[in-house]
Amino acid sequence: MNDLYLQLTVAILIGIGAGYLGSFMVLRRMSLVGDALSHVALPGIALALLWNFNPFFGAFTVLFAATLGIWALERKTELPSETLVGIFFTLSLAVGILLVPDHELLEALFGDISSVTIPDLLITLASVTAIVVITSFILRGLTISTLSKDLARSMNVSVDKINLLFLIMVSLIVALGLKVVGTLLMGSLVIIPAAAAKNVSVSVSRYVFLAALFGALASMGGIFAAGFLSIPAGPAIVLTGGLIFLITLAPYIKKN
Repeated sequence: MNDLYLQLTVAILIGIGAGYLGSFMVLRRMSLVGDALSHVALPGIALALLWNFNPFFGAFTVLFAATLGIWALERKTELPSETLVGIFFTLSLAVGILLVPDHELLEALFGDISSVTIPDLLITLASVTAIVVITSFILRGLTISTLSKDLARSMNVSVDKINLLFLIMVSLIVALGLKVVGTLLMGSLVIIPAAAAKNVSVSVSRYVFLAALFGALASMGGIFAAGFLSIPAGPAIVLTGGLIFLITLAPYIKKN
């Protein structure tokens, strides 16, 4: 498969998954959780680099463990997930920086999409498909619990299980995206497309669709911009997403 086509396909799939889940994160006021979780993955990336295996598996293993820890502590302590994620974020970032070899640090922080392989594509395709399918099954409960946890519980919605599933899916898309935009920028790929979609949406279904679309467009535009300008793909994808966000602000500027 042509390298550019491979990179585009992987980036677009991750953009779709990040935008799709990001739309719910923005509604649930968890925008910064995705950013913090991307840093939690750093020790897993470090171990993968040291022991020479696919960084996705190292990142997701650490993220999955952290997600279970955050979920359990949230239930036991009543601390908000943002606080717990922040604690895991700072500790993991410190450990990761100590473990990542110096010559690999830039790749871990900013990603390197040129290193994606066919197995990465297959993992990404299967994972994004699973995210969309699972979310469709829990959509009702996810939407109600976003509006009100008490209302959801009164309707016999298993809020705790839905929250756990949602956090695991966020961890999965973050782990997938680290190779594309790195630990420092992955949070932006989750937040920006969803924020842009919110500016121009009049219904939840349109909002979720546009968030996924803007994520795909940001990834595609960033890859082309990176090739044309000879700049790293990760920052180019995030900047393209930022441009889309600025364009969606136009209706508000005109009103004022």
